[in-house]
Amino acid sequence: MIKKVKMKIVSKNQIAKETVEMVLENDIISEQAKPGQFLHISVAGHTLRRPISIAHIDRQNKTVTILFKIIGSGTGTLAKYQVGDYLDVLGPNGGNGFPTDLSQEESVLLIGGGIGVPPLYCLARELHQKGVKIQAILGFQSKEYMFYEEKFNDLGKTFIVTNDGSYGEKGLVTDMIEQVEDFDRYYSCGPLPMLRVVKETIHDKPGFLSFEERMACGIGACFSCVIHTDTETGYKKICQDGPVFAANEVML
Repeated sequence: MIKKVKMKIVSKNQIAKETVEMVLENDIISEQAKPGQFLHISVAGHTLRRPISIAHIDRQNKTVTILFKIIGSGTGTLAKYQVGDYLDVLGPNGGNGFPTDLSQEESVLLIGGGIGVPPLYCLARELHQKGVKIQAILGFQSKEYMFYEEKFNDLGKTFIVTNDGSYGEKGLVTDMIEQVEDFDRYYSCGPLPMLRVVKETIHDKPGFLSFEERMACGIGACFSCVIHTDTETGYKKICQDGPVFAANEVML
């Protein structure tokens, strides 16, 4: 159930170019959140909330971690909040998070692009605790935008791809798929063009796609974040029915 709460900023760091990591404290959100869900955060001076994916859930310390890229006035203002400040948050949002019904004998491939990487880290930690074998391909604009490589390496073999070749391999995340070991299922989050190519490239495995989308209400009332699916209704709301969908369900 989505709650409107105040979350205290207990940690804040810039971990890459234009990329901020915040640790937020709240017992309700930390208890209820699941991998793949997001927080809808109110920012001073802006009418619409900002949807930010959850990168880590620490139930023991009652915190969740978020990462966001500074790409406009809204996230720019959010980045100015300091440790000790409180954020007005709706969450945890997302009717559908990542399905985690796997056994120790199974393996997964995680494919993330840019700010689509954080929710996959949240998923990776939970699957790792279950003994699932993890491989990850992470794509960034360049080395200066890269983050969480070591964290992913602690959970499984990780490949880094940059657009300009300044770190790891040069190219697209889909260029690396042939280099990974066999896997049973894949999960991906990132820009729509990337998700489209991932779906077209991995057509013989079950997969799940998490969509980044601008939202107004974030609770399914405004219909501003719909996606075309093969269901009878034709369209579903990313904020309420997603943000995660089976790859074979969505029409990209």
